[in-house]
Amino acid sequence: MQPLPPPEHRRVLRYVVFLAICLLAFSCAGLSSTTRTNDAMPESAVLIANAGEASQALTRDEDDGIHPAGDQESSSIPMAVTASGNATAGAVMMSDPVIQQPLVGGGGSGTEREVNLSYLLFTCMVAERKSMQPLPPPEHRRVLRYVVFLTICLLAFSCWALVNHKINDSMPESAVLLANADEASPALTRDEDDGIHPAGDPESSSIPMAVTASGNATAGAAKTTDDPVIQQPLVAGEVERSELRCDADNAALRVYVHDLPAEFHFGMLGWDGQGENAASAWPDVRDASAVPHYPGGLNLQHSVAYWLTLDILSSSSSSSSPDRPCVAVRVTNASLADVFFVPFFASLSYNRHSKLRRGERVSRNRVLQAELVKSLTRREEWRRWGGKDHLVVPHHPNSMMQARKRLSAAMFVLSDFGRYSPDVANLKKDVVAPYMHVVRSLGDDDSPGFDQRPVLAYFQGAIHRKDGGKVREKLYQLLKGEKDVHFTYGSVRQNGIRRATAGMSSSKFCLNIAGDTPSSNRLFDAIVSHCVPVVISDDIELPFEDVLDYSEFCVFVRAADAAKKGFLLRLLRGMTRDEWTRMWRRLKEVAHHFEYQYPSRQGDAVQMIWAAVARKMHSVKLQLHKSSRFQRI
Repeated sequence: MQPLPPPEHRRVLRYVVFLAICLLAFSCAGLSSTTRTNDAMPESAVLIANAGEASQALTRDEDDGIHPAGDQESSSIPMAVTASGNATAGAVMMSDPVIQQPLVGGGGSGTEREVNLSYLLFTCMVAERKSMQPLPPPEHRRVLRYVVFLTICLLAFSCWALVNHKINDSMPESAVLLANADEASPALTRDEDDGIHPAGDPESSSIPMAVTASGNATAGAAKTTDDPVIQQPLVAGEVERSELRCDADNAALRVYVHDLPAEFHFGMLGWDGQGENAASAWPDVRDASAVPHYPGGLNLQHSVAYWLTLDILSSSSSSSSPDRPCVAVRVTNASLADVFFVPFFASLSYNRHSKLRRGERVSRNRVLQAELVKSLTRREEWRRWGGKDHLVVPHHPNSMMQARKRLSAAMFVLSDFGRYSPDVANLKKDVVAPYMHVVRSLGDDDSPGFDQRPVLAYFQGAIHRKDGGKVREKLYQLLKGEKDVHFTYGSVRQNGIRRATAGMSSSKFCLNIAGDTPSSNRLFDAIVSHCVPVVISDDIELPFEDVLDYSEFCVFVRAADAAKKGFLLRLLRGMTRDEWTRMWRRLKEVAHHFEYQYPSRQGDAVQMIWAAVARKMHSVKLQLHKSSRFQRI
């Protein structure tokens, strides 16, 4: 049921409707008065007067009957009619003071006289009814037309206002913009390929990654954005967020979570499922500070599965925050699910268990992959559609090397497609997710502007790479002698992470050059440092590019062009202050879309991934439903 309009709206509508009714009544009364009273009554009076005069002009003669006064010899009498009751040829003129017709049979008896007098009155009445009344004068008709037109307009306006109010009440948030995250991850450690790793100090070796909503905001706390393209999928019947309960009826994506043993997920973080949560397959996520922490070092940049699992588990908690975004919600009934989430920390399994330990013939990572394939392919949920509605997160380029082919029907969440064949992973079915950045985020107020960034271009990391990364060596030779360019080998020693943070925040442009794979977390370090990224990677696929236009805050250069002497420097030095500032401002607006945190916040990386999955599922469901057209029950 739609809510009634506010009291002030109802009062206005009542006044408008009352005025319209009054005007309509006035127009009807005016029309009636003009046509009937002013025009019809005079002619009726004339007829009645004529009838009266006629009756008075008759005199009675006992011998000869009825004659007109003063004409004793007349053989005709008014009002004689034919046998059929119709007046004869001479009795129709309304202007005659006395209506006369030849008398049938001469004098006539007393009964005939009474009949003739009755017909006299009857003829007056018939003549009055048959007479057509003239239309009102032209000036009256014009006034009446204006009054009727105004009345109809007022009634139409009243109906429109009421309908419009109900429509607006029913869809107040049909296009809700995703707001910003207000926390960023602490200083982390860097890429195994690019050379930033734990430096040995306690702050960077292991970082607790579970952050409460009320925890200390990092320097990269994001502000409100007017970004028109980042929207949650529309929810039918959505009401204001303060009144919205995030459940299966309101969420954009309904997620069923497979209950895998702890060894596939939080068991790798030291959680054994004992104690208070012995009866549960999952840790208690209601207290963000008490959830198992993800390890630091090389693991963090590919920790996507961890953040997604925490978020979807918290969605079914009765104590979940009312501010939690309602993009994805967990359902326990598989028949209600849009997608089936496989909570396997594949990247962590690769980092921790890919090497053989003493006494092992097969690595623990391979064993887990084999058990996962066996468990999933036996489940009814997988067999129904061959796994096409399942979600797996092998974000690390080397994770799930043995199982990826067997599970390729599922939707993957990846960093890029560099180490996947197109028949296993592709942009049509899979989702690209950002790396977790390792430098500290900058806040809007802490972000240096054009004049406060003396370095033109910045790069620090591994220089000698394979495959597409060979362009790094060429650029190093071209740029190493330039005074306003920082291009050096990156080291994990001597506070490398802090030096990288300071270097990016003091540079106008940060070079993101292809390495062993098309992407690295360096791009996302640059984004949260508000250093305009220069992307030199021809095969890179970017997260959320269907809703984000990276050309608004990144510079793209083909590898072949970048390798030309002087090309890159001319391009960057030719960028004006206004052009750079426009991109810098846009960076500050979109940076929160690349933040991982728990509890998740609207518009952060976790919610952006769920929204991307929801968009992919539309096409997946279309194909699944089309394929089932001719299946027999």
